[in-house]
Amino acid sequence: TAVLHANYMMNKLKDVYHLPYDRTCMHEFVLSGVWQKEQGARTLDIAKRLLDYGYHAPTVYFPMVVDEAIMIEPTETEPKSTLDEFIDVMRRIAEEAKEDPKLLLEAPHNTPIKRLDESRAARHPVLRWEKA
Repeated sequence: TAVLHANYMMNKLKDVYHLPYDRTCMHEFVLSGVWQKEQGARTLDIAKRLLDYGYHAPTVYFPMVVDEAIMIEPTETEPKSTLDEFIDVMRRIAEEAKEDPKLLLEAPHNTPIKRLDESRAARHPVLRWEKA
């Protein structure tokens, strides 16, 4: 069933995300956010925006041979309605990347902790918690 789900989702998303390998897949498939990158939003921005819609972000930037890779691996236990909801959200995010890429660049908006400054965190790591 996971193979059926993956192929169904891949075919529903390949017109809005680049599909680097257009062939039948197994239990997972890889899309590319290169079309969204041309609009100013990268794959990481897409992953962060998914959080606003209540979805855990899929694996991104893997495999490394695919520029702006997004690996989607639907499970066999999800009903078609859940797959369709995720497809709708991914399509909506692709549209947002065209219409208002800044929305993706500043995502997530609806989570308790907003986007982290990863450069600052790498330069000034906080390795232990101290009581204030």
